[in-house]
Amino acid sequence: MIEALREYATAGGFVMPPLMIATVLLWYALGLRMFAVRQGPVLRRANGHAQAVLQRGTQDLEPRIEAAFSAERRELSKGRMLIRSIVVVAPLAGLLGTVAGMIETFDALGDNALFARSGGIAGGISQALLTTQMGLVVAVPGVVVGRLLDRKQFNIEGELDRVRAQVSAGSGLSAESGLPAGGLT
Repeated sequence: MIEALREYATAGGFVMPPLMIATVLLWYALGLRMFAVRQGPVLRRANGHAQAVLQRGTQDLEPRIEAAFSAERRELSKGRMLIRSIVVVAPLAGLLGTVAGMIETFDALGDNALFARSGGIAGGISQALLTTQMGLVVAVPGVVVGRLLDRKQFNIEGELDRVRAQVSAGSGLSAESGLPAGGLT
């Protein structure tokens, strides 16, 4: 399998190793983000922060709650920019490989080298297609999974805003559950 990956990387030209590294980084960032947007732990920590703020009194409540929740918001965003960057750059890198492959193809045509040592026309077209494919293989799952995680983050942030509003309005938290009086959904 490692030999097949090595051949695939070689056939794709100079763009393929960075795309393979981008794939690993993308899935690492997606995993990190999946771990960060687990709803239960985030909301339990937020409720704990809200209770701690309320125990210190109601003076300057809003800024203290916002400060307490800002760590949770940063945690929810962990890995988001890396995912977005890779999703944008991967197809462009694939396009760069496509251009390099087409240049190789036209060089082979210009030299009348249909079967050159570097693969000639077939090698250039193969390189162009492989890098385009790899750029899309990196970007498409990153877009789909990244958007799902963004939606989950948006929902959790809505719940955090709801907790903040309930605490600020003075509805308080129930002592036994640590949740706002109406509970979290």
